[in-house]
Amino acid sequence: MAKEILSAENILLNQNFSNKEEAIRGTGQVLVDKGYVEAAYIEKMLEREELTSTYMGNFVAIPHGTEDAKKSVNESGLSILQVPSGVDFGDGNIVKVLIGIAGKDNEHLEILSQIAIVCSEEENIEKLVNAKSAQEILELFSEVN
Repeated sequence: MAKEILSAENILLNQNFSNKEEAIRGTGQVLVDKGYVEAAYIEKMLEREELTSTYMGNFVAIPHGTEDAKKSVNESGLSILQVPSGVDFGDGNIVKVLIGIAGKDNEHLEILSQIAIVCSEEENIEKLVNAKSAQEILELFSEVN
């Protein structure tokens, strides 16, 4: 049976990272640990960040692999890391919520649109940053369909 794309185990609260590379590695590691992707995917996430920043505004970054990283994806999955103290993504962009994405086939497009809906509302970002439980974050995303 396929895993859920997002479950409570994929959400880490109160994380601290000293830089964006560490933050992206942490985001990717959750995807690796849960079996969504092979370890090689993390390097592709870093490569993607070099090409263009995955910072989306509103304290959110959405690290994901390059096009050729698809072969490292076992199944679609998300990881969400909350970094209340923030991590600098360069150019003064501070990230407090990292959403790691691994999309199988074209499923990532649907996943991205759900994330965009949640993250387009500033109050939702605030809820993500201030969430005290993985359940609170899951509920925010489950409301989007």
